[in-house]
Amino acid sequence: MKSVCRPITTSMTDALITFGSTVAAYLLGSVPFGYVVAKANGVDIRAVGSGNIGATNVFRSISKGWGLFTFACDFLKGLVPVLLFPALAAQLGFAGSADGLRLLCGIGAIAGHNWPVFLQFKGGKGVATSAGAVLGIAPAAVGIGLAIWLVCFLTLRYVSLASMLAALTIAVGAWIMGPVCNNTSPLVPVVLSLMAVMIVARHHANIKRLLSGTENRFRFKKDKSA
Repeated sequence: MKSVCRPITTSMTDALITFGSTVAAYLLGSVPFGYVVAKANGVDIRAVGSGNIGATNVFRSISKGWGLFTFACDFLKGLVPVLLFPALAAQLGFAGSADGLRLLCGIGAIAGHNWPVFLQFKGGKGVATSAGAVLGIAPAAVGIGLAIWLVCFLTLRYVSLASMLAALTIAVGAWIMGPVCNNTSPLVPVVLSLMAVMIVARHHANIKRLLSGTENRFRFKKDKSA
């Protein structure tokens, strides 16, 4: 009887920990730091600039400092669940796949940012949160993606284009480096590819503006004539 009950108990424990970790990651991802920061400055971030709750709109509409603070918070929303929750799960006796749990926590955090329960499921584009999650899942791929983002951003100054190209580069990098990194779950490149597709899809309005030539370039200094 003990040999039968023990696997069932372990399986139930793993399932509960997996579910709880994913939900916790989603709730953390749902915290709308951009919205909170803007509100603290007397602004509804959804009613100014691009209307997005992410760091870029806060940077443009509120201030550089608050924009960088928002980016850091959104980044940590993705990184913390991926690194911390599997470690906590192990302490609770989790016997499942740590890589699998990291992937689920990353997906949960990104979904929370994109569709936050605290803002009627209307959130951001998930770039900063995705970057944090991917750093915890596949740090080498993030390094390549960051290089592409910097080159694109500094030469063209389109945040949207740089973000999409970086996401796609990270996905491609994961597929290329996957066979080399034998300790990496084969699901990693699949999940990173889905993340890239989601980021591109969330930028559909930006893509239309890029094609029509009306997308705003990033300005390091505010236009005094505006």
